[in-house]
Amino acid sequence: MVTTKHPVMRNIIGLFIVLSILIIMPSLQYALAQGDEAGEYLDRRVVIWNLFFRMMTVAFVIGAVVSGTLIWLIWRFRESHPKATPTKYEGTGALDE
Repeated sequence: MVTTKHPVMRNIIGLFIVLSILIIMPSLQYALAQGDEAGEYLDRRVVIWNLFFRMMTVAFVIGAVVSGTLIWLIWRFRESHPKATPTKYEGTGALDE
């Protein structure tokens, strides 16, 4: 086990170990998969279009929710709203005596 007196150094060593594992594991997968038989082939255009379609669907849904929330907030807290009353810091509006 790595023991150091400095916590920053311990964090750097831990980060290095995690990153090295993340780099080594895919390499081992390719090296050990050489003996496998060829499976079914993928049409890249179909896969890319499917990913694009899913991402755009999620993006449009999030955009619609954000736009709807903004419209509701603007409508709800507009200055001419019937329930809008000035706070004690704003005064009455008539030259604020």
